[in-house]
Amino acid sequence: MEKVRRILVHLSMDNAAPQCARFVQSITGHFVGNVDDQATVNCSLENNRFILCEGSQEGGVPLKRASFCPIKFLSHSEAASLPPDTLNRGVDVGVAVLLETANQKLLLTRRAATLRIFPNVWVPPGGHVELDEKLLDAGLRELREETGLKLSHEDISYTRLLGLWESVYPPMLSRGLPQRHHIVTYMLLSSRLTHLQLQSCLRPEPGEVSGCIWADVSLVKAIVSAVDGEEDSVHIPAELPQTVSVIEVSPEGELSESTLPVLVFCNRAPALGEDVERVSTGTKFALELWLKTLDTHCAKS
Repeated sequence: MEKVRRILVHLSMDNAAPQCARFVQSITGHFVGNVDDQATVNCSLENNRFILCEGSQEGGVPLKRASFCPIKFLSHSEAASLPPDTLNRGVDVGVAVLLETANQKLLLTRRAATLRIFPNVWVPPGGHVELDEKLLDAGLRELREETGLKLSHEDISYTRLLGLWESVYPPMLSRGLPQRHHIVTYMLLSSRLTHLQLQSCLRPEPGEVSGCIWADVSLVKAIVSAVDGEEDSVHIPAELPQTVSVIEVSPEGELSESTLPVLVFCNRAPALGEDVERVSTGTKFALELWLKTLDTHCAKS
């Protein structure tokens, strides 16, 4: 067997030795079965293995999958029909950085239209964790590579692992059999700088990023109200205008100011056909967790 050159998810139950997760294995389902979609786990990165085990409500982190997660509904025959190189991939590990500014805004980026996976979808900066990297270092590297923001540990006033998301592409079985399976680790990084100070250093990589936005709390609340897989009405805060400012990134890397309707950020993942410009389901989960941290800070102050 070819030597693994990627960080892969390993699972442990009842203090047993961690085992490499299979591509067609639901990571969330390993802990909660096939009914619930959220678990509490402990995680660690050891010897280039991302190890997950049962966690307590006090010390663990939330692990969640979409209610329509393809792995959850994948039949035995569908799993057996996957190409061998897909079946043998295992479950990859990614990191995504929720960069919080000193004036309480978050940086979201729109994935370039030329990307094969989740094009034109809004997400935090992020990517794969490389061999021998720590999660925070991987997050800072991806932030630098995708946005040009070169933050050191000293530039960050606070860090926290918010939660884990089980990400599958395509995101629904109705749109095709799974091709990629990840656990995305959402890291909150609080900067000592405002978004305007950071904006002056923004140099997005056009092959990865086609747009950026500094999302404030009111926009985030609107985004998380548009739950994927549900048809409830979207809640737009009264103070939120109909359009918001975004930074467009040209194929040559030139930046220009523009606007987008708020409703673009409230689009839901379509069950059929081409995807639409929207905020990813996993990002909505992470944004909900971020809002909870703000509520906690308010309660303490």
